[in-house]
Amino acid sequence: MRHFGHVSPAVRENLFHQEPAEFTAASPARLLAAALGATLYSPATRPKLAADIRKQADRGVVSMVLCLEDSISDGDVADAEDNLVRQFADLDALSAADGTEPPLLFIRVRTPEQIPDLARRLGSSARLLAGFVLPKFTQSRGNAFLDAVADAEQCTGLPRLYAMPVLETPDLLHLETRAEALAGISRTVGRHRDRVLALRLGVTDFCSAYGLRRTPDMTAYDIQIVAGVIADVVNVLSRADGTGFTVTGPVWEYFRRQQRLFKPQLRRSPFLEEGVEELRTALIEHDLDGLLREIELDRANGLLGKTCIHPAHTTPVHALSVVSHEEFSDAQDILRPERGGGGVMRSAYTNKMNEVKPHRAWAERTLQRAEAFGVAKENVGFVDLLTAGLQV
Repeated sequence: MRHFGHVSPAVRENLFHQEPAEFTAASPARLLAAALGATLYSPATRPKLAADIRKQADRGVVSMVLCLEDSISDGDVADAEDNLVRQFADLDALSAADGTEPPLLFIRVRTPEQIPDLARRLGSSARLLAGFVLPKFTQSRGNAFLDAVADAEQCTGLPRLYAMPVLETPDLLHLETRAEALAGISRTVGRHRDRVLALRLGVTDFCSAYGLRRTPDMTAYDIQIVAGVIADVVNVLSRADGTGFTVTGPVWEYFRRQQRLFKPQLRRSPFLEEGVEELRTALIEHDLDGLLREIELDRANGLLGKTCIHPAHTTPVHALSVVSHEEFSDAQDILRPERGGGGVMRSAYTNKMNEVKPHRAWAERTLQRAEAFGVAKENVGFVDLLTAGLQV
């Protein structure tokens, strides 16, 4: 699979200076963590889940979470587990018949005990499983969850099952316990570094602890108590010194038009230049202008990828994840071997200073994102990428 793989090769050739890399579940964890993109969540109770997964793959989704936790009722867990086993078998048969590969599939469980049990029940179709999402992750719960993933890997004989802990408990939100909670999580995931693919943020749960909910006019970063937690999670768990993990962006909850209080901040000029102003109107009508702003703020604050609950959110996430030609040029200049000793230079675009040592970690992360999402051609922008992705 690859990002924008659902777009024709001819269109990709017109869009990309460097096309997104192909990858599979067996690719290096470094690439997979960067390539998660818009991870689409789906309740495990859906009766046609196998068909849904294939449909979303055809629309460019490369990672999905099949949820047994908060998205379903407590009384539906047993039926949802049974449905998952059936749907994995159906998906395995379909994939074997036509040779297609499904997205990276993760199961969001409730308890550690579910993990090896589900792995055994999946049987041979467990080969389609990339790993598990571990909810309400803390130091005390984390070791049991991560040991259970290791047990599932052993019982299935798979070369690797990944874990994605979700950081969403009140002790991360409360000021008096935050530092200790983050330090404990850091120690726990550090001991299982090869197994932890990425850390996910449960911002809906953060808001719940204070009875808050952001409107479609606001991003997670406008809710100051949430923004503070995100900053501290990145501070402790996503450092660029080799100890950090990929941390993914929070879910965007809205996908239908809501009553607005504030003027849209989505600029008109890029859409006018491409002759697709009606696309801008559609984005605003579906409250996706707020999503676009939040995606940009995610990346500015050190997050990569995003939790999504609606298919309409995936293409904007991927379009804004593509590295621009200008970013790529700067990153390459900074990382040239002959500049290992440091120094400063004017950018190739003659609009900024590139300082080799301070900007090195940014450049390395930019090239990692470029491998996963590609590099746009010099005159290709977000609107071009979004339009191409939506037209399929």
